[in-house]
Amino acid sequence: MAHIVVLGAGLGGAIMAYELREQVRKEDKITVITKDPHYHFVPSNPWVAVGWRSRKEITVDLAPTMKKKNIDFIPVAAEKLHPEENRVELVNGQSVSYDYIVIATGPELAFDEIEGFGPDGFTQSICHIDHAEDARVAFERFCENPGPIIIGAVQGASCYGPAYEFTFILDTALRKAKIRDKVPMTFITSEPYVGHLGLDGVGDTKGLLESNMREKHIKYMTSCRVKKVEDGKMIVEEINDDGSVKAEKEMPFGYAMMLPAFRGIKPLMGLEGLVNPRGFVIVDQHQQNPKYKNVFAVGVCVAIPPVVPTPVPCGVPKTGFMIESMVTATAHNVGRIVRGLEADEVGTWNAVCLADFGDQGIAFVAQPQIPPRNVNWSAQGKWVHWAKEGFERYFMHKLRRGTSETFYEKAAMKALGIDKLKAVKKG
Repeated sequence: MAHIVVLGAGLGGAIMAYELREQVRKEDKITVITKDPHYHFVPSNPWVAVGWRSRKEITVDLAPTMKKKNIDFIPVAAEKLHPEENRVELVNGQSVSYDYIVIATGPELAFDEIEGFGPDGFTQSICHIDHAEDARVAFERFCENPGPIIIGAVQGASCYGPAYEFTFILDTALRKAKIRDKVPMTFITSEPYVGHLGLDGVGDTKGLLESNMREKHIKYMTSCRVKKVEDGKMIVEEINDDGSVKAEKEMPFGYAMMLPAFRGIKPLMGLEGLVNPRGFVIVDQHQQNPKYKNVFAVGVCVAIPPVVPTPVPCGVPKTGFMIESMVTATAHNVGRIVRGLEADEVGTWNAVCLADFGDQGIAFVAQPQIPPRNVNWSAQGKWVHWAKEGFERYFMHKLRRGTSETFYEKAAMKALGIDKLKAVKKG
């Protein structure tokens, strides 16, 4: 019997546990360790922040489903990973030993890297359900005394889609409240151009997003570095292509939401050979750490180098579909290893994204996510908004049932002509 630990139970960790249960032997033990017993559907946080969703509507209690799937569930945060000893130390003093571990923790949000930044400072966040609820309260207060709004992503950010989504969702919410004419909006980003997304663009994301911003009277600033944030004021540096400061501007705001940079979680920091200096887990093509062969990683915690150099640092996003391909590859590989075989499968790392704008949206497909690509497509329409709502209902249903992949998912991927996982054999 092998004991497999999944560290984290977010988008990647929860389905990781379900897929492992299907791939490993019946006698193998699976344990999920997570700091939060509830899963919150993060892609819906922009809707929570404007009052279009409640916490209850996007929350799943994981414990009953894990129990039904014969998966041990420990809702206690990790204190430190000890890979040399094959164990995880928890904050309550408990220690969990493992034969194999899959790290799926997601990131730590690096708000502290900029003075006055984040929920404990003067800007809002939609990265966590708690932040989104606070952002909703702040937005309701803002609507009573409207003024300038700043939305965007700071230097080092690696998740740009939600910033664009929230920009246009706010525009829709303000128009519905009939106060859009009182609110100047500016999108500020570390990207070298609008629609870069940390991927050097996908299809015509540059043209589509710039066009939407012009149509909706949203100004934008690119290649920007946020120096600090004060109450009602953001100090922003515009950066030249050579990295020098072009200009420094003081941007007033009545409401601001800027996505932060990510880094690895503290229990992994400083583990040489396991993580890079930023704390992201180093993996090979099989999602396996080169130094610690019994350690795998999936999701946002994985180290991926930038696509191309940019004047201001831009990370590479790990989209939901890309994470699912990592999960599927890892489950297959761990299933082989516990049977005495070698890992031999590689995730496709494709990107399929639905960016909702409140009443329409933009979809894009990048195969593979890192260019050059076989498929490089984007499109816009009201159908994207409806598709995003449909995906929310589908994924919540999937988590509640403990199903790794449903008929609907298989049918959708077949219709798009996408392989979730394509086996790649060594040699």
